[in-house]
Amino acid sequence: MRGSLPKADSSAAIRTSQLSDWASEPDSHCETNTSTLPRMRRREEESIKQIRRGVRRFRGVIFPKMRSLYESLAEKQKPHTLFITCGDSRIEPSLLTGTEPGQIFVERTPGNIIPPYDETASVGVSASIEYAVAELGVKHIIVCGHSACGAMKALLDPNALDELPATRRWLQYAHSALEQLNRSDSPDNEPNRPDRLAQLNVIEQIAHLHSHPAVQQRFTQDVVQIHGWFYEIHTGTVQVFDPKSASSHWPAAG
Repeated sequence: MRGSLPKADSSAAIRTSQLSDWASEPDSHCETNTSTLPRMRRREEESIKQIRRGVRRFRGVIFPKMRSLYESLAEKQKPHTLFITCGDSRIEPSLLTGTEPGQIFVERTPGNIIPPYDETASVGVSASIEYAVAELGVKHIIVCGHSACGAMKALLDPNALDELPATRRWLQYAHSALEQLNRSDSPDNEPNRPDRLAQLNVIEQIAHLHSHPAVQQRFTQDVVQIHGWFYEIHTGTVQVFDPKSASSHWPAAG
């Protein structure tokens, strides 16, 4: 049938004998002589070597120091916070929040977007929110936007999405923030428009968050608290949205 997914080949199923401890293998066993490769390919090889070294350091240095913590997390997790942020590689939630494994449940989407709840649609972020709130019982939800966000820049320049149809469809969930920016902005603020849009988008996504039944029920019962953040990458500053203010007021976090 046209458009259907290919069937899995059972003969290609991974067998236990095919699995190995990647970090413990000697470099010569699986690494390529990069001197004979084109420059771009060499950069690719160096990237995976860096990751391999990181895994090796985790196994040999970090994990032994934290063994008891990881053993306690082996069969269960009890995070206190759901952290929803962008997939941008410059954001590292655990570093930013100073948390350890098991303390925050992280959901990442382009532009930290949260589609409104829809019972007819299968949306991964909706499942993550429901699971974190209803099953894991998180007490806090943080929606974290950031400076220089590529998704926000794309919203301001629709032509940039000509070759990204899936991204264009996804960004429709942030159009209300763009409309608000266009109503309130002036030409004098042109250099700051992407960051202003990112801040307005956090507020818009919080509104979408309230459409999720599991969230709204527990928020009404004062079981869950919701926080809006804006993270400025080049300064390390985190600003917090004040929902009690009539305007989008963003005081710097102390």
